[in-house]
Amino acid sequence: MKHQNNQNIIFFICFVAIVILSYFYFFRIDLTSDKRYSLSEQTKQLMSRVDAPLEVVVYLDGDLNPGFLRLKKSTADLLDELSVYSKKSIEIRFENPSLADSPEERNKKYAELEATGLTPTAVYERDKEGKSIQKILFPWIVMSYKGKKIPVSLLKNIRGNSGEENLNISIENLEFEITDCIRRLVNTEVTKIAFLEGHGELSDAETFDISKSLSRYFQIDRGKLGNDASILDNYKVVIIAKPTLPFSESDKYILDQYIMNGGRVLWLIDGVRIAKDNLSTSGLSPAIALDLNLDDILFRYGVRINPVILEDVQCVNVPVNIAPANATPQFEPTPWFYAPLLLTSNLHPVTRNITEVKAEFCSGIDLVGDNKNVKDQLLLATSDNTHIIGTPTTIDMSQLPKANDKAYFNMSYVPVAVSLDGNFDSDFDNRIIPKGLTNTLAFVNKSVTTRQIVVADGDIIRNETNGTASDSTTIPLGFDRYMNQQFGNKEFILNSVLYLADNEGWMQLRNRTIKLRLLNKEITNDGKTFWQLVNVLTPIGLLLIFGIAYQLIRKKKYTK
Repeated sequence: MKHQNNQNIIFFICFVAIVILSYFYFFRIDLTSDKRYSLSEQTKQLMSRVDAPLEVVVYLDGDLNPGFLRLKKSTADLLDELSVYSKKSIEIRFENPSLADSPEERNKKYAELEATGLTPTAVYERDKEGKSIQKILFPWIVMSYKGKKIPVSLLKNIRGNSGEENLNISIENLEFEITDCIRRLVNTEVTKIAFLEGHGELSDAETFDISKSLSRYFQIDRGKLGNDASILDNYKVVIIAKPTLPFSESDKYILDQYIMNGGRVLWLIDGVRIAKDNLSTSGLSPAIALDLNLDDILFRYGVRINPVILEDVQCVNVPVNIAPANATPQFEPTPWFYAPLLLTSNLHPVTRNITEVKAEFCSGIDLVGDNKNVKDQLLLATSDNTHIIGTPTTIDMSQLPKANDKAYFNMSYVPVAVSLDGNFDSDFDNRIIPKGLTNTLAFVNKSVTTRQIVVADGDIIRNETNGTASDSTTIPLGFDRYMNQQFGNKEFILNSVLYLADNEGWMQLRNRTIKLRLLNKEITNDGKTFWQLVNVLTPIGLLLIFGIAYQLIRKKKYTK
């Protein structure tokens, strides 16, 4: 009896000690194999900077199917987890936009949400009688902080994926998307990036859409390099968007030393010069190598843009008039092999879980050099049905090959974009510094650890426009008017710049993987009744067995 009392006292003391320690030392344990309930250290540090109440309105509510219900629950779980580490409270409120007294009131509410940038998603389901039912959902949240509101889309919709796969990808991206919004709300520092000018680069109008997206994160400047060697020092990232005129040695030196001192560059360089105006009028255009005087500097960093044109069976369609001369025009969709839809790598945070990227007259990239301190990773590539056209040549729209010509489309997965991370060698090592430069600092022949991204097509960043001058309107980057589809150009460029500017590892959150565990529909349908009976009868059976066993043991004990 005394021994039993001692055990009780020890147990009570241990219990009290655990309660006291848990008050002073906070910890959480995630026992899931993919750590789906664990936040990154960057996220925990970010939440410690939240110094005012954060309000979150979740519009994904109401009668949801299992997939969207899982997305809603994952969102709620993540927000609850964020509130644990936040310095200030996070108020979470769920709203069902479809909840209204009348169809008119519901449509009015839909219109109000769409006016604030929240686009709806139509979901088609079948009722018990097999009839198709359309539901309008708003898979969005709106975060408010110190009077500022930012909407966040919860749903990723990648072309070619099943609904379950897209929902799983959406759940994988939740932490990145939500913390990205919180960073924009909390951050007070101004980071500057620059679009380079002076070499025939794309204009303001041609980069308007991506500039609008980047302005949410950065201050964007545009300008020429000039003679000041330190002109780029205050910029986190420099974007070189489709130059058409050669770079001087002074320009190259400024860029080289900017990189040597830790600068990051996004190169969007054409390998071939095409006269597109000739194509639209006569259907013919010469294609010659585009000499920008950048071959040596890019080769030194580890890449070579080949002066070739890539044709690909996986491409966009364009309308072609097939009617005879002097007849009423009759347009038919025809594959435009010169505008390939580039495949994206699922192994890199820049391109993970984004749809194909639309290119036009793109070239191929070779990785060269033997610098072991530079790590290269593939970002974009053609499909397994590619043809390489050397230059000089003539593009003839009337002489397009057949899509099923395997002998012609005999190349596979030609690289079009790569990322380079590491310590680069200077292109001006053991060379004379160009004359006329001012503010030249001590020459650096090997860079600190930094990053570059090289894309062998300048049109990937170019948005189309409608009309001219003041009557022109901008078409979203990556949107194809004829196919009526949005491709991944904007997300690719935005992710590229965020990756180049990222010093804290935020972009690695995009590499998070949550295993999709789907039920086998054939087995569940065939054995539906059996498993329903198992789930209903098993608990009852266990209780009966326990009750009978308890009575038998009790009877045996007290019969003695």
